[in-house]
Amino acid sequence: MKGRDRCTLQMHPDDAGPLGLADGDRAEIRSRVGAVVAPVEVTTDIRPGVVSLPHGWGHDAQGADLSVASGRPGVNANLLTDAAEIEPLSGNAVLNGVPVTVSPLAYAGTSAEPSSSAMLA
Repeated sequence: MKGRDRCTLQMHPDDAGPLGLADGDRAEIRSRVGAVVAPVEVTTDIRPGVVSLPHGWGHDAQGADLSVASGRPGVNANLLTDAAEIEPLSGNAVLNGVPVTVSPLAYAGTSAEPSSSAMLA
């Protein structure tokens, strides 16, 4: 696989700045049911208050026998989705609009943790 890492947490500068996050910094993205860590990409291509985590291969789980996918797995965004959240009209799982908290990795889980709430698109 060639090119840059496409599995980055895209954040607007208005959200990344107060957290001290810059391009390439690692952040923890936490939902009610799970957490993942991804590099940050600061961009004006996304609205303030919303983050985007383009789905990585996400096949880094133990026992996964997928040589290409496990070689550059990215982040499994499904770990942030809540199986109990069902879209009422279609009966499908809610995969977008997931409430998350973003924290710089250096502070994740500490009492000094600067964090920001956002919607995962």
